[in-house]
Amino acid sequence: MDKRNFAFDRVNYILLAVGMAVVIIGFILMSGDGSTEAAYNPDIFSARRIKVAPVVCLAGFVSMIYAVIRKPKN
Repeated sequence: MDKRNFAFDRVNYILLAVGMAVVIIGFILMSGDGSTEAAYNPDIFSARRIKVAPVVCLAGFVSMIYAVIRKPKN
């Protein structure tokens, strides 16, 4: 097969996989116990859940967009 017929090369797929892993890590960082009607949990407003995790997810989505836009080298 001629490699020029494929839209993506191996590096594109690796970048997509890394981006997806970073997004999954961001969602894991967002997870945790929530508050209930009986008990208030102040951890829902921690810096990890409202600052770090969304930035990690955004970085993952940006890297996935770059992986799709990246043109394979000939």
